[in-house]
Amino acid sequence: MASQKSDSPANPAAAPQVSVWVRPPKEHRRGSAPSGLSRERIVRAAVALLDAEGEQRFSMRRLAAELGVTPMSVYWYVDNKGELLELALDEALGEMRIPPLAEDGDWREHLRVMCEEYRAFYRRHLWATRVAGEVLPLGPNALFFTTSAVAAAERTGLPRQHYAGALGLLFQFVYGFATSEGQMLIRVRESGLDEQQYHAAVVGLAAEIDHRHVDNADKVMPPQAGETEAAKRDRSFAESLDLALDGIAARIGRSAGTV
Repeated sequence: MASQKSDSPANPAAAPQVSVWVRPPKEHRRGSAPSGLSRERIVRAAVALLDAEGEQRFSMRRLAAELGVTPMSVYWYVDNKGELLELALDEALGEMRIPPLAEDGDWREHLRVMCEEYRAFYRRHLWATRVAGEVLPLGPNALFFTTSAVAAAERTGLPRQHYAGALGLLFQFVYGFATSEGQMLIRVRESGLDEQQYHAAVVGLAAEIDHRHVDNADKVMPPQAGETEAAKRDRSFAESLDLALDGIAARIGRSAGTV
């Protein structure tokens, strides 16, 4: 009887194409690479273009024009736009400044820095929340981030079965906060107003619909004299992060039988 071709992931031909990182860079058998171009240069240019114009307006043709090459020259190095977005995301993740966790380092402070850097990354790259929700974080910079977070979780003393909950509480909070913040900043940019003007306009519209929208917002985040909208978001982020870290600390105490 003729043997059947296996559909197991162990068979490379049948493995799902889930990420650019599961295969080596493209190999080319004919022709020569475009002069002065490299995958690294393409990815850096893609990040800059995404920052300037957003993911919705991004195209391979637009990127090629920025690089001064033909679109086919870009496809020499990447197969498609999705692959390039995945590479761009990991490139941008590499900008985060996360110091190594010292032997006697404090897990709480390390995770706080990680969360602050993670939010700042999304604020610099407003397109990244959307892309991050569509790809698997398998690049080298994503791996470094995950490894650093796990090292901090190991330092907490939590049972291993609680690592996912603790880290998910923190980083899913940051991702959700950054997604909301980023969408708002995109709307501000597209409105042509500065953030304070935009906020005043939105508050006015909300009050026209029903003043309870404004009252509820003030109850949740009482305004402080002279505080900008950016400063208010920073305060909200810091307070929420403290509560999340306090919750992890409380679980550590319960796990140790001291609470």
